[in-house]
Amino acid sequence: MEAVRRWRTDWRYPTALLCIYGFFSTVKPMEPFLILYMTGPDKNLTTEEVNNTIFPVWTYSYLSVLVPVFLLTDWLRYKPVVVFQGVTLFITTAMLLWLKSVPTMQAMQFFYGVVTASEVAYFSYIYSVVDLKHYRKATSYVRSVQLLGYTVGSVLGQLLVSFDLMSFNNIMVLTLVFTAIALLVSCLLPMPQQSMFFHRRRTGQKIATEGTARHVDGTTKHTSRAKLSLEQMRDEKVEDPEESVGAERCSKVLLQLWRDFCQCYSTRELLYWSVWWAMATCGYNQTVNYVQVLWEHVQPSQNFSVYNGGVEAVSNLLGAASAYGIGFTEVRWEQWGELAVGGLSGLEAAALFLMTFTGNIWVCYTGYVIFKCLHMLLITIAMYQIAADLSMERYAMVFGVNNFGALVLQTIITSVVVDSGGLGLGIIAQFTINAGYFSLIAVVYSLRGLFTIWRLQKSNKSHESTSPIKNEPPGFDENRF
Repeated sequence: MEAVRRWRTDWRYPTALLCIYGFFSTVKPMEPFLILYMTGPDKNLTTEEVNNTIFPVWTYSYLSVLVPVFLLTDWLRYKPVVVFQGVTLFITTAMLLWLKSVPTMQAMQFFYGVVTASEVAYFSYIYSVVDLKHYRKATSYVRSVQLLGYTVGSVLGQLLVSFDLMSFNNIMVLTLVFTAIALLVSCLLPMPQQSMFFHRRRTGQKIATEGTARHVDGTTKHTSRAKLSLEQMRDEKVEDPEESVGAERCSKVLLQLWRDFCQCYSTRELLYWSVWWAMATCGYNQTVNYVQVLWEHVQPSQNFSVYNGGVEAVSNLLGAASAYGIGFTEVRWEQWGELAVGGLSGLEAAALFLMTFTGNIWVCYTGYVIFKCLHMLLITIAMYQIAADLSMERYAMVFGVNNFGALVLQTIITSVVVDSGGLGLGIIAQFTINAGYFSLIAVVYSLRGLFTIWRLQKSNKSHESTSPIKNEPPGFDENRF
């Protein structure tokens, strides 16, 4: 029993539970074949209904609940929102399995938007229950296990479909079982005693969860102090995590967030990278959300469409490898980053044009893999640049604002281009617009990158011309010669 008690108080316990939750919540063997399932005999929906009427609801739902969920996640201290995400994911899967009409599928997409918005709790939870020295390991675990879950789900779905081991309905039942396991595991997560904004701990207090003994010693105090943000260091009166969060406290937190927002985005470099993040994320989501519709248009025959799962698995693995490898490159991203973003965004645009106008499904698949790898690589570079010199609180705020900006752009594009209430364009027109969108990003950031390089070189030359050239030894007298 003593060993169990020590294990429950160790940082590995909540990390392991969160990883198990993250894995089972992302194993979705049906996801690569969702269009086939919804337009097939099981649901009997048309491609136009799915593309122009059902899928746009996810974007509207995600945007409408993102800000409330972001604030409630911190106020409720993460675990309730993680459990809520598990509940809504179970509801989404059950509705997709048992319901058929267009309105019910729209309701399913609304719940899925809530699931996506609640993902902030999954990534934030670990920072409230793990000590600072374990942050890097814990973060790598919870992020890697999600990628593993997506990959296993894609490969599993590919095997089940290719060898005709299960019908689509039975695969949905299997997905529902995985979701139920994730929901049960989320209930076992320890309840954090503090959060990032509303429930800050006192300076020097060690992180604790339910059942964790609290003590203060010199080492703990030093570690906690290092983790405090600049805002907390300026304000030594940090709230006790067990104090109730009243209206006055909430207003102070919101005011501090507004001040941090103004200060962060007053930095020109961070602003440029954040604008790219929002624009690129918007275009990426528009591409990934509707790519299965494009695949069905390019090659309607199910003899080729059944490879969707394998393509998703390959793109995830190669994208992760490219994102991992970029961390070992010795490049001055502050100088060359914007030009790299412009050039690689141009390659993304080329891949999208190739996907749109090819009549070969394998070429379309290849273009998708290239597009996804490039995006993962670029988003990693952007994370490096944005996270530099930011405290954890400010990084969380900037990350949330950038994603909100991406959703606003995505909502505008969806309502005008995709939604049947707007232009309701077909899939070829949609992807042509996506490719043109990335071309615009490529042009803007290539020009910006060239300007940045020219400015830095000019600054270096100016610095060299004003710096003293002579380095004469003591006692040197040039008049002697």
